[in-house]
Amino acid sequence: MIDAAPAPLFAARHFRAEREADWHELERLLDIVEKKSPRRLSSDELLALPRLYRATLSALSIARETSLDAAMIAYLEGLSTRAYFILYGCREPWTKQVAGFFRHGWPAAVRSLLPEILVATILFFAAALAAYHLVRAEPAWYGAIIPDAFAAGRDMEASTAFLRDSLYGAPKQSGLEIFATALFTHNAQISILAFALGFAFAVPTVLLLAQNGAMLGAMFAVYVPHGLGWGLLGWLSIHGTTEISAIILASAAGMHIGRAVAFPGRQRRLEAAAQAGRKAALVMIGVVLMLMVAGMLEGFARQLIRADEARFAVAGTMLLIWVSYFTLVGRRHHG
Repeated sequence: MIDAAPAPLFAARHFRAEREADWHELERLLDIVEKKSPRRLSSDELLALPRLYRATLSALSIARETSLDAAMIAYLEGLSTRAYFILYGCREPWTKQVAGFFRHGWPAAVRSLLPEILVATILFFAAALAAYHLVRAEPAWYGAIIPDAFAAGRDMEASTAFLRDSLYGAPKQSGLEIFATALFTHNAQISILAFALGFAFAVPTVLLLAQNGAMLGAMFAVYVPHGLGWGLLGWLSIHGTTEISAIILASAAGMHIGRAVAFPGRQRRLEAAAQAGRKAALVMIGVVLMLMVAGMLEGFARQLIRADEARFAVAGTMLLIWVSYFTLVGRRHHG
């Protein structure tokens, strides 16, 4: 009986020593592309990139199959991912990238934030309901919730005729486009703050969202006693179905980041925040587009359409469009 030859010892240090020069060279080239420009690479370096990428993938495959140390595998995975995006991530023309954002990227990112969206929606309308009952029980609270500049005379002492005119009267702006721009700027600031403050464990985001909900409820507490609650709902909803949806999405994006910071799981806190931030930023790009639509509706359609039925028709149509888009679009995407 012939004894089998002993299996050669596979040492991780030998494996690394044979290939480490290629890894370092690939890392150097990727740093140049990411921090400076692909134009900084010479012709030989450009030709070397695919070869070094394939060599790194081969090393990663061997490292996984032979169960080398986890640190080396993690390093090779990260290096391979960076090289993949440099080599293949930007080959699509910008038109296809934009189409991909609308066909899959944005609605998929929104759907992934469903828990935060539900929390933000409940919080917003709960704050509105609480403020409505608070102001109805004690009108002095109205001034604490609604700034004078925002109220513009629509307060607890306003007459029915004045409030009715604010809903159905002819536009008094010298230029509706200026009004639309100002409203868009205001709403964009709220949404960006709600998103950006998510890094502070989402506490400021929650407070800002509750404040905006409270302002809505306080305003209804002014109009409802005059029999104008239905009219105010139509006046607000013509743009509000888009605007409030955008603010809720921005707040949900901030909450998503805050949750990652507070509960990073097995990841490092900064890594978890960065990963959540990329997804939330994708949502925020779409939020800006929604606010542009809301600004147009608020500055033009709300001022030019003064019949409740038409206002509710526009509001319902916009709400149906957004819900259908975020619910249905992009679900068959594979890639």
